[in-house]
Amino acid sequence: MIRCVLFDLDGTLVHFEYDDFLKEYFKAITKAVAPLVEPLQFAEALVASTEAMIINGDPSRSNSQVFFEDFFQRVTVPEDILVPVFGDFYANEFTKLKDALGVQPHPKASAMLESLFQEGYDVVIATNAVFPVEAILERMRWGGIQGFPYKLITCYETMHFCKPNLKYYEETLEIVRHKPEECLMVGNNMDEDIVAGVLGLKTYLVEDFLLDSGANQHTPDLRSDFNEFVEFVLSDGIRKL
Repeated sequence: MIRCVLFDLDGTLVHFEYDDFLKEYFKAITKAVAPLVEPLQFAEALVASTEAMIINGDPSRSNSQVFFEDFFQRVTVPEDILVPVFGDFYANEFTKLKDALGVQPHPKASAMLESLFQEGYDVVIATNAVFPVEAILERMRWGGIQGFPYKLITCYETMHFCKPNLKYYEETLEIVRHKPEECLMVGNNMDEDIVAGVLGLKTYLVEDFLLDSGANQHTPDLRSDFNEFVEFVLSDGIRKL
């Protein structure tokens, strides 16, 4: 029986093209640090240190620790000067990306989540843990899905692995205390989300903003657009899995 539903965020619950988001994000954060770090050097360091998080296999270090340890080997600005600039960016500039992307809440997303909570499911925001929590909460506000009593919101401060590493899912399930067979993973990314099926989670591919490199040969248990997924939830389809 399914007791916990895990949701990817970007392109699943919050509707925008992820590549467009990354383009606007890189442009904005590079501009924010430009007085301190040459833009090309910063962009290269940001990409490399994010990759260091994604491939990390050390459970003793959080993703944020991995990122900053790698990042400050690549730039010359001291950590105590640059980290507050990051904080200011996420507090004051990151929110502006919503308008740049034209993001609007999906009219059915909040009601669908409300239904899951009313039915007693644990709900997890299982977004890839490569961002600070404030950036994740901000994107949740873009989608109008903030304020619910989520069991967990994965972020780089608390997680030690990233998607598509299966240890990301193992760690998530350990935190929420559910077995794989008790969980449904819902996402739009074949490589990062549907891979959870390897561990025994049920998987549901939401295809509106599909991401598929072709490298993942795993087949989702179910697939549809987001509107059909909402109908699946509201018709009590999860209990039939």
